Amino acid sequence: MSTMRASLSRLLGLVGLALASSAMAGLFDDEEARAQIAELRKKTAEMQQATDARIVSLETALKAQGLIDLLDQVETLKTDLAKLRGQLEVATHEIEQAQKRQRDLYVDLDTRLRKLETTPAASAESAGAPVASGTPAPLPPTIPPTVEATPMPKLPAARGLTEAGITPEQQAYATATEHFQAGRYPEALALFQAFLKAFPKSPLAPSAQYWVGNTHFAQRDFAAAIAAQKQLLRNYPESQKAPDALLNIASAQAEQGDVAAARKTMEDLVARQPQSDAAEKARKRHSGAR
Repeated sequence: MSTMRASLSRLLGLVGLALASSAMAGLFDDEEARAQIAELRKKTAEMQQATDARIVSLETALKAQGLIDLLDQVETLKTDLAKLRGQLEVATHEIEQAQKRQRDLYVDLDTRLRKLETTPAASAESAGAPVASGTPAPLPPTIPPTVEATPMPKLPAARGLTEAGITPEQQAYATATEHFQAGRYPEALALFQAFLKAFPKSPLAPSAQYWVGNTHFAQRDFAAAIAAQKQLLRNYPESQKAPDALLNIASAQAEQGDVAAARKTMEDLVARQPQSDAAEKARKRHSGAR
């Protein structure tokens, strides 16, 4: 009996030892799994951080590129706006100049007419033709003999002026100006050019040369306009029309898209004729284009 109890006790001890060994083995397996899970979580967190950092970097780069594109578009719009503003100023200036020249023309013609009316006898004596007091002197031929090879176009009488009170050159100039004011640019151009051939020494010759260039400009022949105004500067460098000629050249250069040349011409104008109306216009236009 005691032997049986001892055997049973040994058996129970062996069973207990086996169960304890199994429990220890299970405990070791759980700890290893936990360690692996922790390591996996750590690696996942590191990958998530790296991914987040990369996304932030990409978003920053995209935002920077978008801002650059937006700035480029803004600069393009500013350039286009400056060009439109310049074209508007050119058109406004040309209208103002045309109106001013028209007023100046008739003031000049009226002054000359009054002088002729007050000294008819003296004019007649200097021409070698005796006339009674108050009778106007006879008119010279319309075209001097030196230019008969290139006949001048027919010049109708200017409105409000009589044949007895105006010289042929004044009549020709007024007629050409009327054509320009009416928008008949080809006719005006032909008349101004004919005037210059017929009366190259006339006090009105610089103005006629200016209007040749301005008529080319009105017809959008900017190269011809520049050439005509440069001829004015060569032939009549001291003329009061010289500043206007420079401004017209700058306008034509701007219309051609040569902004650098237009800017330089305006700077030359301001330096050479700082007190002129044209220089003031150039200063305003130059500051507006900045």
